[in-house]
Formats: sequence, C-alpha cells, structure tokens
Amino acid sequence: MLSTLPYDDFLALQRRLAYEAGGQEDGRIVVLVCEHPWLISVGRRGSRGHIRLTNEQLRARQLRVRWVSRGGGCVLHGPGQVAVYPITPLDRHGWTVGEYLARLQQGIAKTLSDLCLRPTTFPPSFGIWGRSGQLASCCVAVRNGISCHGVFVNVNPMMTNFSFVDVVPPEEVSEGQKSTMGCLAAERRQAISVPKVRAALIPNLAAALGTDHYHLTTGHPLLVTLRKPPRESRHRAS
Repeated sequence: MLSTLPYDDFLALQRRLAYEAGGQEDGRIVVLVCEHPWLISVGRRGSRGHIRLTNEQLRARQLRVRWVSRGGGCVLHGPGQVAVYPITPLDRHGWTVGEYLARLQQGIAKTLSDLCLRPTTFPPSFGIWGRSGQLASCCVAVRNGISCHGVFVNVNPMMTNFSFVDVVPPEEVSEGQKSTMGCLAAERRQAISVPKVRAALIPNLAAALGTDHYHLTTGHPLLVTLRKPPRESRHRAS
C-alpha cells in the first residue's frame, strides 16, 4: 500500500516488478495499491475526443493526460480513487486475459455487494456501473505472459471533472449504461472512506485470484532507488 503515488513513479515501479515477475517460477502475484494525483490516462480504446476539455481547460484544472499501453479507454484518476495494480504471471496460473479480467471484476463486484451496493455489468465490457456512472474499471496490459495495470474503484473523489471524460466510447454505450464515471459515495448518498473500501477490496480480490494468503506492507524499497536522480558524470579537463 503506497498512499498517493505520482503516476510516473508508479509506471517505473510497475515496469521493474513486471520484469522481475518474468524470472520467477512460483506464480507469485505482487499487488500495488495506491491513489494518484489528478490525471487522465488514455488506453488503447480511448482517444483525445473522449476528453471534452480543451488544452487550456485541462491546464486550468491541472489535469495531465498520459497515453498508456493498456486495454480500456480513458480513466480519470485522483484522490479518492483506489488504484489496484496486480502484477500477475498469467501463464503460471493458466488464465487467459478474459478469464483474468472476469476474476478482477468478480472481486470488485463482491466488494460492492459487501458494502450494500448493487453492482451492474454490461458485457462484453469489463467494469462495474451504478446509477451515477462507472464505479470501477478493469484495464490491463499483458506482455510476455505478465499482466500489469489493473482496476480503479471510485470511492469518494471530487466529481467536478467526471462529466468531461468518456470512459466508454459514446457510440458503444448500452441501454442503461453511462459513458462517464460515478463513485460509491454518490451511490450510497452518504460518506464512505477509502480505507474502508480498500480493507474490503483486498481480501475479495485475493479470493477472486485464488488465494486467501497474502501479506500487506506499506511503501516499497524500489521506490527509493527509482526516485534517485542519476549521478552527474565528472570529466577531468585534459
């Protein structure tokens, strides 16, 4: 669990962990849980046209846009959203990408049910919806049999910018499905905290991924290494 993690730091840590996972034979799943500062990530199904803000408006709202090589479309990240990134060796577990996404979705749906919410799905899309919009998204990428990126659960973020970002292309929206994001607080119409949702989500995702044994730590030692600036090379004058 990493509290609030800048997106670039997360990407660097994920790359390193995915590389290490490729050399392990035990099928271990390493999961990063964090929040991010405000940012819009755009996956392979997303486009600039799904963000209904001009560049000037994005700057005024301090919203960065990052194109990332993962499935799914646009996701608006920010404080109040739980980001869960399982680095999973799919080949070690014998899962297809579709089976893996179904497991992630199952873990999220069980969590929302435990919180007295009614999760709704719209196959073939992966994710969870409610009255207010998409409550959770499942967006992964697989390289060399290792899955990275993951799921995003909107707990209690400020919803000011939500209506400007289409997480599902408008032309692909099903009846009863909203193209924009919602959150659990709007569904419950009462306060709900990130720690409460995180505490419910982790064991449910672990069960969905086939284990009830997991170990939680705060921080990650690799972040210290990855954040160190490179040493300046010193050259003697000839």
